[in-house]
Amino acid sequence: MSDDYEPRHAAPSREDEYRPRRRGLPWPVSGLIAGVGIALLLRFFVIGVFYVPSGSMLETIHEGDLIFGEMLSLNFSDPEPGDVVTFDSPLKEGETLVKRVVAVGGQTIDLRGGRFYVDGEPLDEPYTDGKPTESLSGFDGSQGIEYPYEVPEGTIWVMGDNRTNSKDSRFFGPVSVDDVTSRVLFIYWPLSHVGAL
Repeated sequence: MSDDYEPRHAAPSREDEYRPRRRGLPWPVSGLIAGVGIALLLRFFVIGVFYVPSGSMLETIHEGDLIFGEMLSLNFSDPEPGDVVTFDSPLKEGETLVKRVVAVGGQTIDLRGGRFYVDGEPLDEPYTDGKPTESLSGFDGSQGIEYPYEVPEGTIWVMGDNRTNSKDSRFFGPVSVDDVTSRVLFIYWPLSHVGAL
C-alpha cells in the first residue's frame, strides 16, 4: 500500500441527485412586494394625503383640494407659526382638520378690533385676504376663551385662513402638539391649484 493514499469522497446519494433546487420568487414578484411594502411604510410613517372638504382655509386651500403632508419632521421639531398642519379634530373623533399655526406654547395672543396679536404685536396675515379675526367664545359649544390668552406649553393655536368661516382654536381652544399628524407641504390636485404652501 502506498503512503500517498487519498481517501475517496463518497458518491452523492440518490436523494442528493434528485433533490429539487430551492428557488425564490421571480424577480418581478419580489420587486412588486418590496415596492408595496415601501409604499405602505411611507404612507403610514412619512407622508399623508388628505382631502379638504370645507372652505375654512380659503383662499390658501380650496374646498375639494387634495393636499400632501409629511410626518417625519414632527419627530424632531414641533410645529411653528406659519406652518399649515393637519391634526386630530377635538370636535369629532376620527376626523382630521387642516389649519394654520399662528402661535405656540408660551406666547400670549389677543383679539382687538378684528386684528390678531401675538405677544402684543399685530400679526401680518396676508393669507386672510383682509377678513377680520373675531372671537368665537360666544358660540354654543365653544371653550369660552377670554383674551388676552397665554397658549399653554405643549400646545399650538391654530386658525383657518378664512377667518369668517372657520371653527378653530377660537372655538375649541389650543391643540396638543401630540395631536398634529402632518405638516402640509403642497396641494397636488386639482392641477389648477397645484402649489407649495
